[in-house]
Amino acid sequence: MKIAEIMSVDVALASPEQSLKQAADIMLSKDVGSLPVGSNGKLVGMLTDRDIVIRGVAQGLGADARVSEAMNGQVRYCYQDQDVDEVARNMAELQLRRMPVVNREKDLVGIVSLADFAHSGQNASAEDLMKGVAVPHH
Repeated sequence: MKIAEIMSVDVALASPEQSLKQAADIMLSKDVGSLPVGSNGKLVGMLTDRDIVIRGVAQGLGADARVSEAMNGQVRYCYQDQDVDEVARNMAELQLRRMPVVNREKDLVGIVSLADFAHSGQNASAEDLMKGVAVPHH
């Protein structure tokens, strides 16, 4: 099974120029905790609610600071034609609960999350991913 078969295609996107407040408003309205950040049709970062707090507020940035100031520019992504098992292993290794999905031209086409794997019927992949991301922190 390929990632394209289980990914979500309704992806909210933030721009590096948007304010942290605008990005947080998108997260609130979509009920999500992270947003891919895109510029000129390409993926340039990821912004999580935790980034807003840790890289933003804790560093003294206000709600009007730009997304680019708090986002993580090290983007991990997968391709829509990759095998589900391969992506699950990669996400587990990286301890990621969600990952942007791109086509071979690296255009954002979706996002895949732990929930997508859990509902995919690919039980072994979902279990491997869950074990990788559900690591207790002491």
